Amino acid sequence: MAVTTWLIIICVAVFMIDPFFNYFLREWMYMSTDHAIWGIQYWRLIGFQFLHANMQHLLFNMIGLYFFGPLVEQYLGGKRYLAFYLLCGIFGAVLYLILNLGGYVFGDDIPGLLFNDTATPLVGASAGVFGILLAGAFLAPNIRVLLFFFIPMKLSTLAYSLVALALFTVLFGRNNAGGEAAHLGGAAA
Repeated sequence: MAVTTWLIIICVAVFMIDPFFNYFLREWMYMSTDHAIWGIQYWRLIGFQFLHANMQHLLFNMIGLYFFGPLVEQYLGGKRYLAFYLLCGIFGAVLYLILNLGGYVFGDDIPGLLFNDTATPLVGASAGVFGILLAGAFLAPNIRVLLFFFIPMKLSTLAYSLVALALFTVLFGRNNAGGEAAHLGGAAA
């Protein structure tokens, strides 16, 4: 079975079974500056990638992984693809941590820093999916994709537009700036 399929199965399984365990997995694996830096709980740099805030969050990430993952997995092979995917997620967490610590230290004087609480949780496969999306755009920039299943565009246009939107969100402190910071970290990887 393909690594992409396993990643989707694991993310869906964690989402479905965690409520039966009183959200133990969420509490044990979500990423925050407090846990990763002050608490030295580095497993969270990988664990958060398998958690999702809600069904819509899970659905969009798994759709992205389903459509773009096989292209990158075929090019890299299973082991390298898994390492790349997890590394993109780690890069997303690290950029989030840097911007969150910057906001904690410097306050709201510098645009792009995250001023939210250092205990704010980061969850989701989005950083890894963004890395996969950018890798797919690099490998096959001219492939046609359908945004929202009916707006045709090149994969590279979609990927770079989403990166631009994430950058705008982080710089101007819009809703979910922390999540978008993680997207940018994954894309950078």
